[in-house]
Amino acid sequence: MAGEFGNPEIVEEEVDILLIGGGMANCGAAYEVIRWADAAAAESGVNLKIRLVDKAAMDRSGAVAQGLSAINTYIGTEQDPADYARMVSNDLMGITRDDLAYDLGRHVDDSVHLFEEWGLPIWKTDENGERHDGSKGLPALKDGGKPVRSGKWQIMINGESYKWIVAEAAKKALGMDRIEERIFIVKLVNDKNDKNRIAGAVGFSTREHKLYVYKAKTILLAAGGCVNIFRPRSVGEGTGRAWYPVWNAGSTYAMAAEAGAELTMMENRFVPARFKDGYGPVGAWFLLFKAQAVNSNGEVYMQKNKEMLNDYPPYGQAAVPASCLRNHLMLKEMKEGRGPIYMDTVTALAKLKETLSPREVKHLEAEAWEDFLDMCVGQCGIWVGENVEPEKKNSELMPTEPYLLGSHSGCCGIWTSGPTDVGAPTTEDHAEKDKIPAYLPQGWNWGYRGMTTVKGLFTAGDGVGASGHKFSSGSHAEGRMAAKAMVKYCVDNKDMKPELDTDTATLVEEIYKPVRTFLEFKDYTTAIDVNPNYITPKMLQFRLQKIMDEYVAGVATYYTTNEKMLQVAQEKLDMLKEDAMKMRAKDLHELLRAWENYHRILTAEAHLQHILFRQESRYPGFYYRMDKNFVDEQNWKCFVNSVYDKDTKKWNCFKRKHYDLVDKSKLFKPAAH
Repeated sequence: MAGEFGNPEIVEEEVDILLIGGGMANCGAAYEVIRWADAAAAESGVNLKIRLVDKAAMDRSGAVAQGLSAINTYIGTEQDPADYARMVSNDLMGITRDDLAYDLGRHVDDSVHLFEEWGLPIWKTDENGERHDGSKGLPALKDGGKPVRSGKWQIMINGESYKWIVAEAAKKALGMDRIEERIFIVKLVNDKNDKNRIAGAVGFSTREHKLYVYKAKTILLAAGGCVNIFRPRSVGEGTGRAWYPVWNAGSTYAMAAEAGAELTMMENRFVPARFKDGYGPVGAWFLLFKAQAVNSNGEVYMQKNKEMLNDYPPYGQAAVPASCLRNHLMLKEMKEGRGPIYMDTVTALAKLKETLSPREVKHLEAEAWEDFLDMCVGQCGIWVGENVEPEKKNSELMPTEPYLLGSHSGCCGIWTSGPTDVGAPTTEDHAEKDKIPAYLPQGWNWGYRGMTTVKGLFTAGDGVGASGHKFSSGSHAEGRMAAKAMVKYCVDNKDMKPELDTDTATLVEEIYKPVRTFLEFKDYTTAIDVNPNYITPKMLQFRLQKIMDEYVAGVATYYTTNEKMLQVAQEKLDMLKEDAMKMRAKDLHELLRAWENYHRILTAEAHLQHILFRQESRYPGFYYRMDKNFVDEQNWKCFVNSVYDKDTKKWNCFKRKHYDLVDKSKLFKPAAH
């Protein structure tokens, strides 16, 4: 029977492997899983049923939706995975999982080689060292082709169709009969016989009146990071303009937390400095065009304020100081009245003209625009609308509102099991180890690569905490690693039958609550949006953003907060959580918005609780606890982890010990004697 609004058709399905999300991580998983599933069928006769479910459509899903002009993580021949682990660690102020970063470093290039094989054009240099875009037939990377590097780790691409190309390969490998698009998974369900095991997931179609209940042995939760929990700088018609994809609603973190998974480093956030208003990328300008950022007097503030970096040893002393510290130096200029901050595009392009051939100059000027057309078309609109020609007029830079993510220059996410062959600790050995709940695993690996602390629940990409700088290629590679481990998990547990701990009727009522609320009360008032019995998802989101912006170190306070402000925010969030139960959904689109907001509130709360627990300001330039405005290497160079109890609705934060698995001293300038 076809469903109707308020009375959806229920679709129940049982699978072995459920992939949630259609971004780079699950495109990697979709490509890889079939190879291992076929091998498992041949070897042990286990035929695995696999399903990928995406809220949107895979071709333009995830953070790479609009395209990219560079692949940010490619190791190549110049560096090795240990160098990569060092860079990741320093950029995130010393607290990352070297095992996860190193493991990624040794696998990521294989994904990049596949992208090129599938048709992604990658820039190369010819035998004379001249740069060419991907249209000139130079040797492939895997055959010794030399990529055009913009910085140590990035390689330039013609990437408008990057996601399209990667998704096509994923769909071809998995087969369209195994993929369901336009279905928003909103809740994971634990196993009736073991509350620390995953058993399924539930969601709804954003196009039809259908509700989906999946039973699954194993789930890969890779639904991106979190955007729009802080009030954005863009208002009015610009509301919703953001640097990271607006459909990333913290679903990965919130659903994992409710399922009982251990989170890590949720205090970490990324505040990118980007071209003002359009959030256009700056990487190519800094790294490829060698442009410098200046204050309104034309002074290069990174040089002017470089003494400030000495307050944060050793992270300020690296050849490339941590991202947050670069913001820290910029914010000084803004707070002391020397804004606006500009990207000096004029000088950079003039200097390049002195050394490059006319052909290369023409190509670079085109790239100045294509950089945006590839990945942030709104920035072109701003340049055109404000009469900006980058060779004649400089453009403003601005730090954005905060974002929570685990694959870019941030490392919040879920605590996951790493590789077993790189010397990672397998026990807990520190003064506060007794505060870690006893049922959680010790150490950094406990079975399957990419598995969370909940049996059968895996994650990748933005979901994996304590290991940033994966970007697009790394997220793809991580999805592939997880897929391989999930097949092994299914083979090892081939006789296990998942049983949901909640019956279908209860799940349906829970998911459709905003619809029921609307239908019950819609006739109480004549104006549909004004009603004492419900709140619209849009208004609820405004409330959440106001709380986070004003109390939890958003742009309103120049990213500052303190213990008292955080406590006020928690009180307000508690009330917001109560009111969230009264969100309405007048149609399927609003039901989507209601559940996204529910996920955002939980993610926001995790972020707040972690900042409150960590008694220091670990990321100056991203946030400042003004009552603890220092980095405390002695007591807080550790992971802050947490678990959430969905029954009591309380968070439990605790420390885990940090270890260096690679020698970090190589990164830093030798100390002056």
